[in-house]
Amino acid sequence: MKNVKIPPSDSYYDYLISSLKDPEESAMYIEVTLEEGDPKLLNLAMGNVVAAHEKMNNLSEEAKLHYQNLSQMLLSDENSEIYTLVALLNEMGFRLEVKPKESESVSS
Repeated sequence: MKNVKIPPSDSYYDYLISSLKDPEESAMYIEVTLEEGDPKLLNLAMGNVVAAHEKMNNLSEEAKLHYQNLSQMLLSDENSEIYTLVALLNEMGFRLEVKPKESESVSS
């Protein structure tokens, strides 16, 4: 039998970050994480989406600042505001939906 070398696989994290470069994938990832109701999980997910955008050089300094502020809020004891909104909407028969912005088309 021949010695067969199997190339090492990419790590799950690398795969995740690569998949989150797709706006639709990022939107679904954030939406599902919001539904879980765990601020630490949301913080982790947002960090992954931010990392994907950074890899694409597609993250403004303002977005980085907003992420830092959100991260601090989610890791503090005062992180329930977003989940209070999610719970209220759920009880009223609604849900939050995260979707990528439609790209602006230029008409000729």
